[in-house]
Amino acid sequence: MVILVTKSISDTQGSKYVKEVFESVKKRNPHEPEFHQAVKEILDSLIPVFDKHPKYMEQGVLERIVEPERVITFRVPWVDDNGKVQVNRGFRVQFNSAIGPYKGGLRFHPSVNASIIKFLGFEQIFKNSLTGQPIGGGKGGSDFDPKGKSDAEIMRFCQSFMTELAKHIGPDTDVPAGDIGVGAREIGYMFGQYKRLQNAFHSGVLTGKAVGFGGSLGRTEATGYGTVYFVQEMLKDKGLDFKDSTVVVSGSGNVAIYAIKKAQELGAKVVACSDSNGYIYDKNGIDLETVKRLKEVERKRISEYVKEHPDADYFEGCENIWLIPCDIALPCATQNEIDETSAKILVTNGVKAVGEGANMPSTLEAVEIFLENDVLFGPGKAANAGGVAVSALEMAQNSARISWTFEEVDTKLHEIMVNIYRNSMNASEEYGHPGNLVVGSNIAGFLKVADAMIAQGVI
Repeated sequence: MVILVTKSISDTQGSKYVKEVFESVKKRNPHEPEFHQAVKEILDSLIPVFDKHPKYMEQGVLERIVEPERVITFRVPWVDDNGKVQVNRGFRVQFNSAIGPYKGGLRFHPSVNASIIKFLGFEQIFKNSLTGQPIGGGKGGSDFDPKGKSDAEIMRFCQSFMTELAKHIGPDTDVPAGDIGVGAREIGYMFGQYKRLQNAFHSGVLTGKAVGFGGSLGRTEATGYGTVYFVQEMLKDKGLDFKDSTVVVSGSGNVAIYAIKKAQELGAKVVACSDSNGYIYDKNGIDLETVKRLKEVERKRISEYVKEHPDADYFEGCENIWLIPCDIALPCATQNEIDETSAKILVTNGVKAVGEGANMPSTLEAVEIFLENDVLFGPGKAANAGGVAVSALEMAQNSARISWTFEEVDTKLHEIMVNIYRNSMNASEEYGHPGNLVVGSNIAGFLKVADAMIAQGVI
């Protein structure tokens, strides 16, 4: 497979080292395909680093960085509205703290397992490094499904989940945030339980809080806005723009909604979005206010959109959204939603740029298709780093007991995303793969963490 590099690397010391470490990862972590995929994508792109700087091999950085510092699994018992005891499984993977406290979201979804949490936590190391903020990598969550649950059931689950998680987190240790299935409501319930257990108001222990008790303005918008800011930089370098472009955005959650909003503000026509059941296509452009009301207030399925917009169409099967021709694709739903077949369809239909708003939404084969066909490609750990970047800004505000305006936060976010793009591009050029942002972002994120690990000794 040639998804990350364009030269033969089969006989270099770096490639042999990477192969050995990856084989060890597969052997020590069997039956974890998502984790294997994330590790392979990053390790392959780091080969030029090991060839140029053997010290990273000699210091065993890779062997250490692929192994979490701590993996926590726990039982989460709670009582549903019918008085029946339910039991879910909770996770927290504290992957790397070389440059700061563990930082990463909590995902509540039936698909959550050790492999998914470890893939997310591993990616988070490099994503957080890219932001330039002092935050390490971690991730957590549960196989609990908030869909169809009452507010009271979600509160009881969150309280039980936090009762155990509280033993392992803190403002200077591990700072969780939200992810799929975890929004302001869930963060609020968990923060309340943490405060109750600690008998103290540690506002910096969770990010994504409501503004009224320590949250940051701009955090809700950050991941979606940041993804568009990143893609905007890619487009600028090629003389392109969002203005008058046709855009398809998968998902209809927080990331997708604010990616749609910013793309529309920049003059794009967003014609489609989706949820786990299917997708809507509106040739006139998506009415964002309808989507926001349906998903954020009424918590309904996206299919309800067509009842209010008769010119729009609804189609079953969310994966088929990539059949729609577009100039810019923003996958903002979940991992591996764009496979090789979908990538080929996008290329055939003339896609110019792909920006990953979700974590690893493109398979390795899909990424290869994009790069081989000169599609501008913004990998998730770079393109969607805006959310965790503003989480770090929220932590800074909590520590200083101050609040910044929305405009101040948005300006800082824009600067961070521009810097991530530039640093990734510079790294891609320095290590022989100019313009390849997969290689560039992985190397730029890795070097900062690796240097910190070496400086701190073998721990």
